[in-house]
Amino acid sequence: MDEKLARMRPDKAPAWRTLVKLARRPFDLAASDALSPRRINTMKSEAAGLRLLYATERVTPDVLQALQELASQTQAVGQFARMMRGEVMNEIVGHPSERRQVLHTASRNVFDDLPCKHDAAQAEATGKARAQLARLKDFLSEVEREGRFTDLVQVGIGGSDLGPRALYIALKAFWKKGRRVHFVSNVDPDDTAAVLDGLDLSRTLVCVVSKSGTTLETLTNERLVAARFERAGLKPKDHFVAVTAEGSPMDDPAKYLRSFHMYDYIGGRYSATSMVGGVALGFGLGYDSFLEILRGAREMDLNALNPNARKNLPLLAALLGIWNRNFLGYETLAILPYSQVLSRFVAHIQQLDMESNGKRVDRCGRPVPYATGPIVWGEPGTNGQHAFYQLIHQSETIVPCEFIGFRQSQLGEDLEVEGTTSQQKLVANLLAQSVALATGKRDDNPNKVFPGNRPSSLLIADRLAPRTLGALLAYYENKVAFQGFIWNINSFDQEGVQLGKLLANKFLAHFKGAPNALGPGERALLKAAGLA
Repeated sequence: MDEKLARMRPDKAPAWRTLVKLARRPFDLAASDALSPRRINTMKSEAAGLRLLYATERVTPDVLQALQELASQTQAVGQFARMMRGEVMNEIVGHPSERRQVLHTASRNVFDDLPCKHDAAQAEATGKARAQLARLKDFLSEVEREGRFTDLVQVGIGGSDLGPRALYIALKAFWKKGRRVHFVSNVDPDDTAAVLDGLDLSRTLVCVVSKSGTTLETLTNERLVAARFERAGLKPKDHFVAVTAEGSPMDDPAKYLRSFHMYDYIGGRYSATSMVGGVALGFGLGYDSFLEILRGAREMDLNALNPNARKNLPLLAALLGIWNRNFLGYETLAILPYSQVLSRFVAHIQQLDMESNGKRVDRCGRPVPYATGPIVWGEPGTNGQHAFYQLIHQSETIVPCEFIGFRQSQLGEDLEVEGTTSQQKLVANLLAQSVALATGKRDDNPNKVFPGNRPSSLLIADRLAPRTLGALLAYYENKVAFQGFIWNINSFDQEGVQLGKLLANKFLAHFKGAPNALGPGERALLKAAGLA
């Protein structure tokens, strides 16, 4: 990474100072006629089948111009292009760090009819992605011909679970007939037992995902699953496939039916479009549907190269988030999909965002004097309306919201009740919540007053299909990357995860009989928990 780039301070940029001044009197969404037709028609942007409506954010043309200048002054799009070309972006300059390329976008740069620049590093990563796709296609064709397997259990944790699980659940209408995919992630043995109970193991594949081949939770679960197969008189080798780094302990044809490769330049939370997601999604949805996910993601990656923030959806979303986080002081972000099949999507985006941008030092290791990643949470509507929307509407805590909706249902099964269909009721609730948060409500009864002036945006598409879902996934991946570039932090490591693992290993060493593994405080905690 260029050291000059790593030393950039966004809060020293002229645009940052302009935004500080503009934030003293932000746009009042609750003002009379604030949501005018002209404002709504002006504040929208579209790409890769998604439309972003942001008239309900507390921005003005002056704020949008200053945000555009902030993106330019921090070279946000240029940094994204460098990332895609294969420059080292996962690095803390001057300190020990992973020092890796960040090339998850190469996993979907596989289409001859979509633009592709052939920089050396990008071309090499793209070649590897195509090779893995070819191996996957051959494997899935063999599975189809033999007709042995009806179920697949994916064993992994973190990015090896959340992304693939979210995408599989989200595409229920596209599940292959006679196929089911299940996921085991938690080291809690009850989770594994619950997934395996009821499966015909003789017709079940197991996909074990671990880049290093040494992830303790995954190895533990793999052995637990393998023991169940052995008790059923089955050889795990005839049922288990691996997704791992080339040359890892799991890259072993003596132990696995097939091995697919993942690479150091693709971080776990950015890996759903690699073989980490490809094996399970290809099995459960079909190879062609997985390709459509990749196509939608590639289209959004190309949109992210547009220097005009008003036409670059993920950059625009990143800038709106920075405005809310750094200049209006809002600490949290609720992502609220009005689609039940996106029930696990927010959990994936929570990891993507908070593990990427929950950082306290910049890319030179200096403490940052400004806020970085928000606290991300959410649930599908309309269920959430009957759970936590009370706080969103009337609490003193202001929670920016990102609504996600679709004009059509996925399965197409609907019924008219009292003059409207279920999908129309769902969309009506979605639009109503956005307007209610913005405009609020005046009332003589103080308990019925809604202050309003609460920011939100709406991302909408026609129907949740594989290509749309790929674009939605890349929209959030690229939004998070843009925010990291602007904040000048490393969005691609996760040191906070490592600390917990190291401490857990000390407790495990104690359980195995090491007498001096724990300090006095740790031993006291163990005793207080009744585990000594």
